[in-house]
Amino acid sequence: MTLMNTPTLQEHLRDLGLAARSASALMARASAQQKSLALRHLAHLLMAKEKDLIEANQKDLKNAKDKGLTGPMFDRLVLDHQTLQTCATGCEQLALAPDVIGEISGLTQQPSGIRVGQMRVPLGVFAMIFESRPNVTIEAASLSIKSGNACILRGGSEAFESNKALTALVQEALVAAGLPPLAVQRVNTTDRQAVSDLIASPQWIDLVIPRGGKGLIERISKEAKVPVIKHLDGNCHTYVDETCDVPMALKVVDNAKTQKYSPCNATESLLVHQGVMAVFLPEMAKRLLGKGVELRCCSQTLEALQASLPTLGVSLERVRGLKLATEQDWYEEYLAPILSIKAVANLDEAIDHINHYSSHHTDAILSDNHSHVQRFLREVDSASVMVNTSTRFADGFEYGLGAEIGISTDKFHARGPVGVIGLTSLKYVVLGQGEVRG
Repeated sequence: MTLMNTPTLQEHLRDLGLAARSASALMARASAQQKSLALRHLAHLLMAKEKDLIEANQKDLKNAKDKGLTGPMFDRLVLDHQTLQTCATGCEQLALAPDVIGEISGLTQQPSGIRVGQMRVPLGVFAMIFESRPNVTIEAASLSIKSGNACILRGGSEAFESNKALTALVQEALVAAGLPPLAVQRVNTTDRQAVSDLIASPQWIDLVIPRGGKGLIERISKEAKVPVIKHLDGNCHTYVDETCDVPMALKVVDNAKTQKYSPCNATESLLVHQGVMAVFLPEMAKRLLGKGVELRCCSQTLEALQASLPTLGVSLERVRGLKLATEQDWYEEYLAPILSIKAVANLDEAIDHINHYSSHHTDAILSDNHSHVQRFLREVDSASVMVNTSTRFADGFEYGLGAEIGISTDKFHARGPVGVIGLTSLKYVVLGQGEVRG
């Protein structure tokens, strides 16, 4: 009999669930001061224990190399000083942010005399299922603390040691603030069956948030018996409009594509208005090719670049390396130094292309035309829509949320980077002075 069929796994998940439910009740009534203290103490521990955390991470990195893990999955596994500093800063930001739990909004007097409003409350218990990135442990835990929830974390086997060490620090910080240490727990097994059982347990879990590859998210969306916050792909677009600041556009597109290739908010498709192609596209292509980015072009942009790039000193070998895009390229999330490029005749064509092919994650317009900008903001159906800036800013930390538990491309409950508000709900409160219904 395999481990997945023995009572041991079920008992472990039951214990996690019972403890989480109990802890969630205590977290819901925790004071703002307690939550801020826990977050500040966690920020301190992340820096004070940096050496120990990196040592734990090195074990994971060695195991990953031995198993042949490469590319974006390996990059996301690295826990270094900068990553820990960012996590600590996020905790500090959350500690300073207003506590929204218990806030009553929209309180209005009714003809009957009662006053009706809505109070913001924690969701209860959420499960975070993620791959690679060990920093997600801190992002999830810190947001759980701030929002007054309990959480159960299940990281990938490739980050087992890193997540173990990080969870221990979170629990230490909770104790220091007089909060239940089991408000943040980790599934202590790499058995895949644990995920299936956990997300099918509404008696313990109120919400599940998957963060990882498309396969993981599709699996959880299919199997879960509780609500899911998710996004499947990050096929992000940048549209260069006819009236734009060309030097600015060159800088922004370069950053959006090459600052880091593996995140879901990197630009994967570039749309260029035909009217600005001649002055923008050759120089942009030269920069990208110089950084080793493979360009997959529509027939119009391919022809234009084959004619113009040699005059800019780009070698014939690189020019011959340009590829003709396929239909699939317009849908693709590369997470790699590859960019699809398409010429469009006008704003309407750009918006139609984005709404048809994008994953509704993040899309940007670079333009000086106010009416074009306003139409793009209204009509592009994505979780984040940007003007004259890099899609790489689609991030909870950059949005000032303090931390981000994931990005949602759903339209209900939470959309875009999910911070504290996305981990809360509203309930109606009714205030009276003895009124009765006639």
